[in-house]
Amino acid sequence: MEVLGIDIGGSGIKGAPVDVTAGKLAQERLRIPTPQPSKPEPVAEVVRQIVEHFAWSGPVGVTFPGVVRDGVVHTAANVHRSWIGVDASDLFGGACVLNDADAAGLAEMTFGEGRDRRGTVLMLTFGTGIGSALFTDGVLVPNTELGHLELHGKDAELRASDKAREDHELSWDKWAGRVEEYLRHVEMLFSPSLIVVGGGVSKKAHKWLPHVHIDTPIVPAALQNEAGIIGAAQMAGSRAD
Repeated sequence: MEVLGIDIGGSGIKGAPVDVTAGKLAQERLRIPTPQPSKPEPVAEVVRQIVEHFAWSGPVGVTFPGVVRDGVVHTAANVHRSWIGVDASDLFGGACVLNDADAAGLAEMTFGEGRDRRGTVLMLTFGTGIGSALFTDGVLVPNTELGHLELHGKDAELRASDKAREDHELSWDKWAGRVEEYLRHVEMLFSPSLIVVGGGVSKKAHKWLPHVHIDTPIVPAALQNEAGIIGAAQMAGSRAD
């Protein structure tokens, strides 16, 4: 079964049909820069462009970088604040909409590093912000948004996201020190049995992960930056069954 997955990020919107049985993209993904300002209608127009690019008429899953409950957006830290209160499912023509990190985590738990893992598993995505997906014995605790935990009096993602690394022109090892500080904080709070790191930096894990030293096993996401697309399609497919 193929389902179209679309992943909305602070800098880019990516989509592709997904074979939800194998957990793989069925076609090459299309990426379009996120409109600035990232208000609902311009973003919805990009989502429409991706749907039309693949001439898609079946189920669609869409990720959103914020808290989503029953298709309605409740927070919008890395996109325009006018999203708050919007019924994104309705805006996207009835698509299944969920938090972006939750989608990535679902894919990784089904097809990647989290497969068959018991206990508490934490997926963290490092990009424009820090997304989180928390699982206990394979069951998702949705909308955790742990990038907004406070460190040094500010949101952790303002110090330790990939955007923070770029904005402050940090070397990989210097940034890794900030990531380690953040990971020690979540490790203390949740005592996970595994931490999976995703987002764009997962492709460059060899540059920074060796500099991170915590007690919990930590691995880069097997699905790397495709996890959000795959998880969105996976959730939409399960609802369409």
